[in-house]
Amino acid sequence: MAASESMTAAVLTGYGEPPTVQRRPRPTPATGQVLVRVSAAPITPLDLLCASGGSYLGPPALPYVPGVQGVGTLADGSGVWFPTHAGLAPGDGGLAGYAAVAVADLVPLPDGVDHRLIAALGYSAVAAWSALTLRGGLRPGEDVLILGASGTVGQAGVQIARLVGARRITAAARSAAAAERLRALGADAVVPLRADDDVPGLADRLREAAGGPVDLVLDPLFGVPAAAALRVLRPGGRLVNLGSSAGATAPIDSATLRGGSLRVLGYTNNELTGQQRAAALVAIAGHAHAGRLTVDHQVRPLDEVAAAWQAQADGTAGARIVVTLV
Repeated sequence: MAASESMTAAVLTGYGEPPTVQRRPRPTPATGQVLVRVSAAPITPLDLLCASGGSYLGPPALPYVPGVQGVGTLADGSGVWFPTHAGLAPGDGGLAGYAAVAVADLVPLPDGVDHRLIAALGYSAVAAWSALTLRGGLRPGEDVLILGASGTVGQAGVQIARLVGARRITAAARSAAAAERLRALGADAVVPLRADDDVPGLADRLREAAGGPVDLVLDPLFGVPAAAALRVLRPGGRLVNLGSSAGATAPIDSATLRGGSLRVLGYTNNELTGQQRAAALVAIAGHAHAGRLTVDHQVRPLDEVAAAWQAQADGTAGARIVVTLV
């Protein structure tokens, strides 16, 4: 295989194991596809889930190149964000020098935008944007509570709520060190989440920090934090859930739901149309390019992908890891 016909890629050869760097044939685009030279791709929770072999869709065929999203350039030098089905369906993903992507799935990026930042934002920012605006119906002047705010979705959510015009934004996070960072990103108040929190006590602390009831809760946690947050919603308020990192179930009581005529809404990126996803990404990229939207992230070269993958899997990375390919 000639060097010009091959590329370097992260390749998964065993479930639950980090990928290794290998030479692979450069993909040949099928009808309706185009070749993207990948510049950066994140390691995401979905990548880790698929690679574990325990995904609800079943174990993917090995070997394959992971990476459910990426950022790169077309032959004319224009920048694009792209999704892949790596780990979800047969085919390779974004953690490689090149990716064959459906033309209809490409999202154009502003000239000069930081590809590493767009990779870090990616689907997480899309989830925050769409959960707040499309699913949650956030309107200017409303008060917002962001749970799990130190994570990528939460950080993006704080800034997006401010961009949309929220009046007051309260953030809640387990990391005490995150408080200063979240205030810098736009949070008016930050509430520490504790392992021994109970629903009434946490609800009191959230309500005090928020200065009263809130209109909308962005919840990537569920569990006790979600149940407490429901008690802070004003009548007719909405909680949008998009994760369960604090618990698969939550001790929600009927009286709270009925008494406030509250709405608990589930959200997943899978419900978005291609047009909705592209519109969210165009808005996100525009704000990022203008310096109005960012998230904490680490940048690692491809030759460190095994260590980076393990750090993300162990939860020791401290931030979203973005792998650079060029």
